[in-house]
Amino acid sequence: MIDVLFLLLPDSLILDWAGPAEALRTANGLMRKQGKAAPFALRFASPRPESTTSVGVQLAGLEALPVALGPHASWVVLVGQTGARIGIDAPDTRALLDWLRPLQLAQGRLELVTICAGAVLAAHAGLLAGRRATTHHHHLDELQSVAPACDVVRNRVFVEDGPVYSSAGVTTGIDLVLHRIGAVCGPALAAQVAQTMVVALRRGPHDPELSPFLSYRHHMHPALHRVQDAVGQSPAADWSVSAMAAVAHTSPRHLTRLFMDYAQIAPLQYLRRIRLAVAQTALASGDSVTQAAAAAGFSSDTQLRRAWHHFALPGTPARPGDAAAAGR
Repeated sequence: MIDVLFLLLPDSLILDWAGPAEALRTANGLMRKQGKAAPFALRFASPRPESTTSVGVQLAGLEALPVALGPHASWVVLVGQTGARIGIDAPDTRALLDWLRPLQLAQGRLELVTICAGAVLAAHAGLLAGRRATTHHHHLDELQSVAPACDVVRNRVFVEDGPVYSSAGVTTGIDLVLHRIGAVCGPALAAQVAQTMVVALRRGPHDPELSPFLSYRHHMHPALHRVQDAVGQSPAADWSVSAMAAVAHTSPRHLTRLFMDYAQIAPLQYLRRIRLAVAQTALASGDSVTQAAAAAGFSSDTQLRRAWHHFALPGTPARPGDAAAAGR
């Protein structure tokens, strides 16, 4: 049995804790169906018995911060709050930090799970010194400032370092808890939990491709997302690597490195793929090849045909291989 203690302050982000709690509840139910004991005991504690969530829902019946943790293994879960920064002057926050500071984390016995800016609370309690951790991208600099001895990891969904597990925030808390469920109950049960919750799993090499507007975005790099957003909004603009780099506020060489490291595609290749998707949509709407090429930003029909061939789309622009390919 693992005690999972969610620590909730006023204005705690509800999805930070409700999503992971549902994943754990689901895991318990699936284990019971297999005739096994439920592995997780969910507990919700706060400095006071009532609290308000980020969306205004009132919580009641919260247990007090425990004087001591039980004999079972425990996960202490810290979640984010509303606001651009995490304040620590409120009496409830000070009480929680006082409770956290003496904790002696140990893998397999007492582990810390932070979701979103919960990592900043952990840093204020001195629990992240010498650790690797991540947090929501809006709080990365704040986390580094609060815990200079913490190795703050950017652009990661979650990070594990011994007894400390940190996630980037909001829905990534579900990713992290699914990972932890897999470690405790096995990957097959974690996959069942994900399926029950209709949480997307990583796609395999033989799965149908996502829309190009969604592909190449399985990363957390904000500058790269800005470039991809800009290209997606105006694919026919006069883009060059230099123009993209200006959006990212970086050099063309560094932008190319970011694309290759995080999106696994070169910047101009990404641009061609987005333009090709726009041309496919135009063709499916009845435009001629010339009209589709112009709408997408290709300089000529020939350039569109070359991109079509390069990405191995079925058929030709004039005769797409099937309707699904044209609308993909």
